[in-house]
Amino acid sequence: MKLEKEKAKHLAELARLEVSEEEAAEFSHQLSEVLDYAGKVREAPVEGVEPTIHLLPLTNVFRDDEVKPFLTREEALVNAPRREEGFFRVPRILEEN
Repeated sequence: MKLEKEKAKHLAELARLEVSEEEAAEFSHQLSEVLDYAGKVREAPVEGVEPTIHLLPLTNVFRDDEVKPFLTREEALVNAPRREEGFFRVPRILEEN
């Protein structure tokens, strides 16, 4: 499928990209090749193939939740550059009204 240079310029405009005339010509050629390839993919024999979202038949690949020891407050704060009353001290980012 041949994509005209004007269509490539329009696509660039939709994507908020500024392209020169030379770039538009190059992109129209490149996008034409992509569209041609997509057309070939449509020709693949897929009758009888079940739709899938993953190549391999995976089910749940997450590990089970396990209770593990956690840091004490003192261990968590040991490398904190600033701390106050047992908490991390961070710069204020919101103003109080």
